[in-house]
Amino acid sequence: MKLAALALAVLATPAFAQTAAPATTPATPGVAAAKYTLRTPIETMAADPAAKAVLNADIPGLLVHPMYDSFKSMGLLDLQGMSEGKLTDAMLAKTRTDLAAIK
Repeated sequence: MKLAALALAVLATPAFAQTAAPATTPATPGVAAAKYTLRTPIETMAADPAAKAVLNADIPGLLVHPMYDSFKSMGLLDLQGMSEGKLTDAMLAKTRTDLAAIK
């Protein structure tokens, strides 16, 4: 009986580990995860010329804002809550679409 319980425990452990998806696995099989999301730190996106161009086009003034050093480690979704309505859902939707196009 103890041997059967031990065998079941040994067999169940790998199966459980396989059901937990790693954080880097895309939600949809066959679809690559976006390189940048609205949760990516702004400074990370600003370091990539393609993402920086998207930020400058979709959210003018963001990267030269006087408080940039205070919020550069935040994602755009976090910043939206502090923007007093200046960072709109429409702006973020456009930015999300444009960032998703970056490969």
